[in-house]
Amino acid sequence: MRTWRVRFADGGLAALADRRRCGRPRRFTPVPVAEVKALACQLPAETGTPLSRWSCPELAREVVVRRIAGSISASTVRRWLREDTLKPWQYRSWIFIRDPKFRPKAARIMDLYAGTFDGVPLGADEYVVSSDEKTSIQARCRCHPTLAPGQARAMRVNHEYRRGGALAYLAAYDVHHARVLGRCEPTTGIVPFMNLVTQVMTSEPYASAKRVFWIVDNGSSHCGKAAIDRLAKAFPNAVMVHTPVHASWTNQIEIFFSVVQRKVVAPNDFTDLGQIRDQLRAFEDRYNATAQPFQWKFTTSDLDDLLARLDRHTLDRQEESSAAPAT
Repeated sequence: MRTWRVRFADGGLAALADRRRCGRPRRFTPVPVAEVKALACQLPAETGTPLSRWSCPELAREVVVRRIAGSISASTVRRWLREDTLKPWQYRSWIFIRDPKFRPKAARIMDLYAGTFDGVPLGADEYVVSSDEKTSIQARCRCHPTLAPGQARAMRVNHEYRRGGALAYLAAYDVHHARVLGRCEPTTGIVPFMNLVTQVMTSEPYASAKRVFWIVDNGSSHCGKAAIDRLAKAFPNAVMVHTPVHASWTNQIEIFFSVVQRKVVAPNDFTDLGQIRDQLRAFEDRYNATAQPFQWKFTTSDLDDLLARLDRHTLDRQEESSAAPAT
């Protein structure tokens, strides 16, 4: 306060104005900054620009074309966007729920994971098996040997390779006992899938179980009422449960397949299909020796909350569309 009082005493009100400061003065007012951020929040197609998404150099070019600023650098645009965490060059995909029975189908699977079916707890002789196919695992024989990692050096894999064919890996995962039974087939289809079912259902404890629930998606190998009847006819104690359409994330076998992809398949350096089969079979034994059930935390209550949020989002979008002025 003493500084400001001395300045006022020496020069009056004029002495309270900003003095010259070091550094270059600001070139842009808040108006062009807001216009650039607004442009970044629009799809390029909405502005007639032949781009799929914005980048900082393309935004800087568009700013000059629109005469928002005489000249501007991409780094300046990037700094402005960073203030509001705007990243128009990134995108995420999504899909609408289009299964009219999504809630009851998903809730049944969530209940099975929680150990109940139709409100009744599962018995000790009832099992839940999650099953699917991992298609087209290729045998890529690298043209030069893979080099082991070293100090400050990652494992090195040659980019060139020879194709040694492809196969499908079918697996069934016991949800509550963390046990995997799998097999390799030349391709997917009804016959390969039933071969997997036979492999599981003829082994204990599933052969003598009261009920074995098979959770599958809507793939062509096991979709529809025909697949349910086919399974029940072959094994009367087997019950097929389908996931909702486009909801394979509710199938726990997909988690196991992600483990297989990261720990066995990638970076895919196999001499032939026989080596892939041996590797997958050995990994099953290694996995079953120490595996614990997945900590599935998504419950029926979480499902209801998710659907309620989606309903609110859809309603808000409909209200925005109805409130938009006609052009």
